[in-house]
Amino acid sequence: MTPPPVQVLAPCPGKVVAMADVPDPVFAEEMVGPGVAIEPDPGPTTVVSPIAGTVVKVMPHAFVVLGDGVGVLVHLGINTVRLGGEGFEVLATQGSQVAAGDEMVRWDPSAVPATHDGHELSSVVPVVVMDAPKGSVASDAIGAHVAAGDTLFATS
Repeated sequence: MTPPPVQVLAPCPGKVVAMADVPDPVFAEEMVGPGVAIEPDPGPTTVVSPIAGTVVKVMPHAFVVLGDGVGVLVHLGINTVRLGGEGFEVLATQGSQVAAGDEMVRWDPSAVPATHDGHELSSVVPVVVMDAPKGSVASDAIGAHVAAGDTLFATS
């Protein structure tokens, strides 16, 4: 039985971009899964859960929420794992239940350096539906500016 569509909300404010435009081939080629990305607004921000469910993984630079048979990964920046958690404040607890819009991580995307230890970094935020077929996410929000909590797309 196919799970019902899930509304996936913007985890942070910014401009919505196509996954193909993310500067990392793993995300751009939808190897992790389909979705969209957000070029976040500069300045300190609190990232929120895009769906209701269980926090199955939380790290300073990324988290996964599983709800209604759908897992959504929010990855705060590209190669930001190399920062070792610096600049991120985790607000959620692994294993906890969250509602869509609950606070997950606080960070400042404008503080992400362009490079770190010889690796290029980016503050772009991929929002990925895990274990979904390539190309299965379409969003009318691409090119638009969203606020945290605005609808990005619905799963199919």
